[in-house]
Amino acid sequence: MSTIPKLSLPAPAKLNLFLHICGRRDDGYHDLQTVFQFLDYNDTLEFQLRQDNQINVTPALAGIKPQDNLIYRAASALQAASKEKLGVDITLHKKLPMGGGIGGGSSDAATTLVALNQLWQTSLNKQALQQIGLKLGADVPIFIHGQSAWAEGIGERLQAIELPEPWYLVLIPPCHVSTAEIFSHQQLTRNTPAIRIAAFLESGGRNDCETLVKKLYPEIEIALNWLTQFSPAQMTGTGACVFAQFASKDEANAVLRQVPESLQGFIAKGVNQSPLYQALDKLL
Repeated sequence: MSTIPKLSLPAPAKLNLFLHICGRRDDGYHDLQTVFQFLDYNDTLEFQLRQDNQINVTPALAGIKPQDNLIYRAASALQAASKEKLGVDITLHKKLPMGGGIGGGSSDAATTLVALNQLWQTSLNKQALQQIGLKLGADVPIFIHGQSAWAEGIGERLQAIELPEPWYLVLIPPCHVSTAEIFSHQQLTRNTPAIRIAAFLESGGRNDCETLVKKLYPEIEIALNWLTQFSPAQMTGTGACVFAQFASKDEANAVLRQVPESLQGFIAKGVNQSPLYQALDKLL
């Protein structure tokens, strides 16, 4: 059994540096424009090959049936797509908050697809893995893509982009935001005109979900107001996490030490290459 391959890989967080909603599609999804940047802050997943076809994920996540866990669904989807006969035991070391808008579940699913593509030797390219991932969630493809990116469509049309790599302070308000609730809400802004990459690089953008989410979740507005005292703050994704940029780790840590007891937070560096592929390159 000692020869059974193992892998331990990160599932990194991401930030949406802006999020414009440009329209609602006939299929119920929305046309978006956003920029994704990765953080060097992550969940960790351990994979051990099984000689049977069983897929086991531990520990169980509170309130989620094992078959609904995105990690399990990702492994099952790849197993079905590749007609794989082997299985896997997966252990999740959870650090990223659920419902935080930093991609925890989607990143876990993407790391699972990338890891099992190696362990099971299914030899699928990134595009094939992204197609499998897209069926699990709109954010899964960016984590498989592995580079900071300008994104359009429902977030699956990706164009690599080079960004500054600043330090961020990310605050975690004490609430869990449902992405489905926000995108189905009647008061959500859905008519922002499309912009070009150059316009974002020159002037930035806003998060079209932020006004509605602050109204529904006052804890997020409190966090934004507090953080904006130190640096312009905004929400990532549909929330709940909010973030601000700092020139140095020391500056970010100085603010983190002042965070009220009602909030949690962490410091992370923005990175253009996903820590998932940085780790994988060292192993292969």
